[in-house]
Amino acid sequence: MAAAPRADGSENVIATARHIVRSLATTSEAADDMMRILSAFDRRLSAVPDLFSPSSCAAGEDEPPSSAVDDEAPFSAVDGEAPSSSSVDGEQSEADARLKAAERVIFHWDPSNPDSLLWDSPDTAAEYLSAVDEVLALTATSRGDLLACAEVTLQIAISRLGDEFRHLMIQNTDVLDAENLHDSIQRLFLSFRSPTSDAAAEDVEGSPLSEQCVVARATTIALSETQIPNLIRPEAISDLRQIADRMITAGSRNDLCRVYTSVRCNILADCLTVLGADTVSSKEVRRMEWKTLDKKMKNWMQALKLVVGVISAERQLCEQILAGSDDLKEECFDEVAKFCVMHLLKFGEAIAQGQRSPERLFGILGMYEVLADVLPDIGDLFLGDSKDFICEEVERVLLGMGDAVRGTLVEFGNAIQGETSKKALPGGEIHPLNRYVMNYIKLLVEYSTLLDQLLEDGSIDGRDSSEGGESMTPVAHRVLLLMSYLEVNLEEKSKLYEDAGMQYVFLMNNVLYIVQKVKESELMVLLGDNWVRKRQGQIRQYSMQYLRTSWTKVLSFLKDEGLVGSSHGLSKTVLKEKFKSFNFAFEEIYKTQSAWKVPDPQLRAELRISISEMILPAYRAFLARFGGYLEGAWHSTKYIKYTVEDLEKCLADFFEGLPLPSSHFRRKLSLP
Repeated sequence: MAAAPRADGSENVIATARHIVRSLATTSEAADDMMRILSAFDRRLSAVPDLFSPSSCAAGEDEPPSSAVDDEAPFSAVDGEAPSSSSVDGEQSEADARLKAAERVIFHWDPSNPDSLLWDSPDTAAEYLSAVDEVLALTATSRGDLLACAEVTLQIAISRLGDEFRHLMIQNTDVLDAENLHDSIQRLFLSFRSPTSDAAAEDVEGSPLSEQCVVARATTIALSETQIPNLIRPEAISDLRQIADRMITAGSRNDLCRVYTSVRCNILADCLTVLGADTVSSKEVRRMEWKTLDKKMKNWMQALKLVVGVISAERQLCEQILAGSDDLKEECFDEVAKFCVMHLLKFGEAIAQGQRSPERLFGILGMYEVLADVLPDIGDLFLGDSKDFICEEVERVLLGMGDAVRGTLVEFGNAIQGETSKKALPGGEIHPLNRYVMNYIKLLVEYSTLLDQLLEDGSIDGRDSSEGGESMTPVAHRVLLLMSYLEVNLEEKSKLYEDAGMQYVFLMNNVLYIVQKVKESELMVLLGDNWVRKRQGQIRQYSMQYLRTSWTKVLSFLKDEGLVGSSHGLSKTVLKEKFKSFNFAFEEIYKTQSAWKVPDPQLRAELRISISEMILPAYRAFLARFGGYLEGAWHSTKYIKYTVEDLEKCLADFFEGLPLPSSHFRRKLSLP
């Protein structure tokens, strides 16, 4: 009694494989080779190697079981009559011969040994494709054991074509290096330009491409095969299309999709790496030095601008290679395009979740701006659910970046308030904190439009609207808050100076620096004239307080109290003491304040004029009234040491910031 056929169909598979070996193997070695090929293709065959012995093949034992043909529908009758047995036998013999001829070509190429490739020779590739076409035709018209044999042969051929497809795609992608890649992408995006895009040619972020070149909507792009340089060589597209068509016809759609997407994703991952946008985890971002991270953020922005064009070109590539199936074309494009976008979004997400340090703010703002700018273009590249998914992912990362911007601004404000260095700067110059904060805020207003969107929720704790009113924009309120922190901090730092006069010079220098930064930037538009006038008034007040603090005592020696009105007449002793005290006080101030620094030339000149107007007339009048009493006196020059011109000459050294030796005072007065 015959054994029942196995439920997994092994009987038919084994019988079909035996037919193939019997038909083609002429020697024992050939049979062994075919056994190895077929066993690699279907593991069920490796379990019965004895079936492939040459003697078994030659003897024609074990024909395919009747079940291989019993279930097939009979040939259709023509005009109600069944075809004659001789006609059927003739057609069967012809089909057998065609299959054997195709099998000789297909089995010549071991699918497990891809070292030698079909497409190394165009003639060989053409012959192989013809053989595959023959088998495809037979699977469409054959029945029974011939169909089973043709299907096994076809699967072996398709497996080989899949390997060839993979190698062709890899081999025909140009070597990826930064210079070639940028040149290639530049040529690619130049072909994307719309007629109106030539109006903008300004470089963006140091890129050789203008923003109009790198951002183009997929719906407006129409490329020919030759307009996709170096993504894949145009001459390979026809070969890839021929392979893809046959795999689609053979029903190997999933295998083709897997090969295509894996290769293209790897290639585009290399492309992004060359652009400096390789994958970085949140942990790596937290550990990265700022200089390295800053470079990666700039690379990311550049890559994001380029990726729209890269993905657009990828759609064109899918349409050319996978034209045989609209569904497959869309599926492969979605997989590759999603990979590119998600690859970049991963870094954006890591940045958004990273440390909220002030130096990162402008990088995050730049990343947010670029990502928001390309969102419509990215969305236009996808359809249906894929479009919704990608847009939601981009929006999610944008929300995270927005939170990071707001949090970073809060941290920046905390850092300004918490900067408590206790070392007074020599000369009362502009404090580094002031320079840093004002330059930071000056850059901040360049993102006013974006920041107004991100700060429009009004969550600005402690903001003071008294200077600008409720009509001020969110970013203006934020700037006012940060600058108020700075002003309070500078006021505290002025107290580090023991000399009260120097405290006011320090405040004059630093408030004037703030005013100048405001007036020379968009801050003036945000803060307005009233804010500036108020600070200019502060500078005038500091100037008067400086004069009063530094020069009141000096002026006291030029008053006539104690000199006249006594019963003994004018006291020369008191007069000598007044001249000596004035000389000493002026010399001390000269040595001290010539070392102080007022960087602004206008403020420096105004302060010198104010001192001159306070001191020189008083000294001139005192000298005119009382100088004659000491003429002819012993060592009179010891008391009347300076002329008015001498003092005026000395005042020209004030606030130059040059520490001077004490002997310089004498040397200066000896100059003509």
